[in-house]
Amino acid sequence: MAKNTDNAISNKQSALTQKVWNLADVLAGAGVGFTDYITQLSYLLFLKMDDESVNCYGEESALPEGNRWKDLVELDGEDLIDKYEKILKELSGLSNLIGTIYSKAQNKIDKPVHLQKVISLINEENWLIMEGDVKGAIYESILEKNGKDKKSGAGQYFTPRPLIKAMVDVTQPKITETVCDPACGTGGFLLAAYDYMKGQSQDKKELDFLNNEALHGVDNTALVVTLASMNLYLHGIGTDRSPIVCEDSLEKAPEKLVDVILANPPFGDRPSGSVALNRDDFYIDTNNNQLNFLQHIMVSLRNGGRASVVLPDNVLFDGAGETIRKELLKNFNLHTILRLPTGIFYANGVKANVLFFTKGTPTANVWFYDYRTGVKHTLVQSPMERHHLDDFVACYKVGDTQHRTETYNETDNPNGRWRKYSVDELLTRDKTSLDITWIKQTDESLDRPLSEMIADIKAKSENIYNAVAELEKLLANIEDE
Repeated sequence: MAKNTDNAISNKQSALTQKVWNLADVLAGAGVGFTDYITQLSYLLFLKMDDESVNCYGEESALPEGNRWKDLVELDGEDLIDKYEKILKELSGLSNLIGTIYSKAQNKIDKPVHLQKVISLINEENWLIMEGDVKGAIYESILEKNGKDKKSGAGQYFTPRPLIKAMVDVTQPKITETVCDPACGTGGFLLAAYDYMKGQSQDKKELDFLNNEALHGVDNTALVVTLASMNLYLHGIGTDRSPIVCEDSLEKAPEKLVDVILANPPFGDRPSGSVALNRDDFYIDTNNNQLNFLQHIMVSLRNGGRASVVLPDNVLFDGAGETIRKELLKNFNLHTILRLPTGIFYANGVKANVLFFTKGTPTANVWFYDYRTGVKHTLVQSPMERHHLDDFVACYKVGDTQHRTETYNETDNPNGRWRKYSVDELLTRDKTSLDITWIKQTDESLDRPLSEMIADIKAKSENIYNAVAELEKLLANIEDE
C-alpha cells in the first residue's frame, strides 16, 4: 500500500511539474523568459496558498485587504494587469517573509491572456494540502529545469544537487548548529542541510531552532532571493521569516559567526559598479570574486566551525591567492580537496574543486581526491549522480579529518584517486600551489564536446585580456610618474 501511495505522489508530482513546464514553453514562445515566468509563478502561488489558508483552514490572511487572490482571480484584460501590478508594488514594501518573496517585484507578463493562463494553472490545484516534500519537490524540479535551459541563464544560480548532497553528507551539520550560504542562489545547500538535520531529533525546541534560526542565506539578486525564499517556504522552512536576505555578503564583516558554511560562490571578477570593498578583516585586497568569498567564509566561521566550498581551479594556484592559501594551511585545517570534472555545471568548461576546512587548528595533511582525470560527464547524456561520489564519501569518512593518516593506506585506495600531501611539502611549492594531479592523463581532447573546448578557449582569452589590461595600467602609471 505504501509503495502504491509513493507512486501516486510521484506521478502527481511529475504530471504537475510537466504541466507547469508546458506553460513555460508556451510563454517562452510569446517572449516571456523562463526565469521571469517562474518568478511570477512564485508571486501568484503565494497569493493562492494564502487564500487556501483562509478558505480551507479558517486562518487569517497574511496579506492586506485588496491584495489577495480573490481580488485578482476574477479579473481579465487590462484590469487584471493593473490590479496585479498594484498588488506587487504593495507587497514588495512589506516586511518579513512576504516582503522577501516580493522583493523588488515587477510584472514580467504584460499580456492579460498569458497572465490569465498562469492564474488558471495555479487555481486548478489545492497547493496547501500537499505535503511540504511534494510542493517543494515540484518547485525544485522546475528550478532545475530552468537551470538546464541555456537561454534562461539561470544555471549560474544552480549547483548540481548530487554534488550538494555529497558535500552535506560529509560535512554532517547537526540540528543544533547554524548553517550559512553567503551566495545561496535558489537555496539548494540550505535545503540539503535541512533535510540532513531534520531527522536528528524530535525535540520541539531543537526543531523550532532548525526551522526558524539555524539556516541563513544571502544573495544580492532580488529575483534569486524570491526563488530561494519560495523554495524554502514550500519545503516548510521559514514560514514566518525567510532565512534569505537580499544583500551583498562581501560589503561588510559578518555580524554573527556560524558553525557550518556550504557554498558555491560566483566565479570571475567582482562586477563593475559594485560597492568597493574595504574589509579590514580580509587577508588581501583583490577584485577576484572567488578569493573574496573565500576570505569572507574564513572569517565568518567560529573556532571549530567547518566549511565546504566550491571554488575554481585558479584559487589553487593564482599568485594573488598565495597569502590566503598559506592562511588556510597555517590557521585552518584544510584537510580535504575534491577535484571535480568538467561537464557537471550548467556553464561549459568550468574546472572546479571543493575545499573542506575547519577553523582554529593548523593543517597537518591535505587529502586530495581526484574525481576529474579520466572522468566524463555531460548534463544530458551522462549527468553526474550521487552514487558517482560514493567512493569519495566513503574515503572521506575513514577516520576523522585529523587522523586519516593512521587509519587509511594504499590498500584502501585501489583506483589511486585518493592521496595525501603534508603541509610542509605544500608550503615549499611555488606560490604554495595546491593545483596537484598525479593520475596519468590521456588525450582527453578527442572525447571533449566542441562547446566545452570553445568555453576553454574563451576562458583563456579572457585571462590574457585581463593580464594585458593590468599591464597597460602599470605602464600608464609608470609613464605618469
